Amino acid sequence: MAGVPTSIKTWQMTAPCSKNKETGEVIPGKLEKTEIPVPALKEGEVLVEVAGCGVCHTDLGYFYDGVPTVNKPPLTLGHEISGTVVAGDAAWLGKEVIIPAVMPCRQCILCKTGRGNRCLAQKMPGNSLGIYGGFSSHIPVPSIDLCLVADKAGYQLEQLSVIADAVTTPYQASKRGDVQPGDNVIVIGATGGVGVYMAQMVKALGAKTVIGIARNPEKLQRALQYGCDAVISTLDKVNKDVVGEWRGLCKSKGLANTGWKIFEVTGTKAGQDLALDLLSFVGKLVMVGFGMSKSEYMMSKLMAFDAEIIGTWGCLPEYYPIVLDMVLRKKIVIDPFVDVRAMSTIAATFDEIHKAGSPAKRVVLKPDF
Repeated sequence: MAGVPTSIKTWQMTAPCSKNKETGEVIPGKLEKTEIPVPALKEGEVLVEVAGCGVCHTDLGYFYDGVPTVNKPPLTLGHEISGTVVAGDAAWLGKEVIIPAVMPCRQCILCKTGRGNRCLAQKMPGNSLGIYGGFSSHIPVPSIDLCLVADKAGYQLEQLSVIADAVTTPYQASKRGDVQPGDNVIVIGATGGVGVYMAQMVKALGAKTVIGIARNPEKLQRALQYGCDAVISTLDKVNKDVVGEWRGLCKSKGLANTGWKIFEVTGTKAGQDLALDLLSFVGKLVMVGFGMSKSEYMMSKLMAFDAEIIGTWGCLPEYYPIVLDMVLRKKIVIDPFVDVRAMSTIAATFDEIHKAGSPAKRVVLKPDF
């Protein structure tokens, strides 16, 4: 533990993305390495020395796509954070922790009725926690929401940062989808940064059959080792072909083509349109991924199918110890899907992931100021 710093070193987004009025070209946001004051900690707050912060597509949405943040730049992005408490609440000093991506107020009606993951007054690093985010040396946060890492089970603390969003979001989505032992599940985007954990999560929670859908055939073959029982590639196929292939799998495996639970993780128009085409009688579609596109759908199908479409957001801090335990006991495997890099590569890493669309691994940036 390095102690309390005199300032916080950070990579700030000093300007959001913009559009060239003449050409229509999207101009990415601007990043600047700088230092900001260490705030006076209030009662119930701690200062965490960042071990690692994962790069999420939400960060790229803010930086490249014009998705608005609650607090405007200058703002440090990053909400997938692990680290060590170096100041504040004495009970937490020296403890290694995971910081929840969304931290509820615990006072409003949503919090008091079990829906605090979507608390309207929540604090999210890199969005609504003042100017503070995870692509920094340190970050101030409420201590009540911290998830203690008492045993890393051989992992490096920075690797466990992915639990803060990429792994806990699928758990919350599974709760919203009421995943039960024996369920049949489709995961659209099963090879992406969240999808690889979505497939593992529903399988760990008892799903009977998990079908992973994505474009890349090679990544889909890997998915068969991590939660998926069967896979379908969308490469060079229209939705009708994919739906037909899914129906063929149901028939060959003796599975009903009704009552499936579908998790759409890509946030893309293509993925969302496919999810809507797959939704059938007494099915349930859970929207996990975020995107700016719009889809057209005949809503009366929901009535005819007696089906449901559900949104899900973040994860309750109370669920974090459960998910951490699943990772430490290898119920959810993260090793092959995490790539730790120096935080000084942030600009190049953002550009690489933005161009790749769906990288094979979740990049975690480790401070090297």
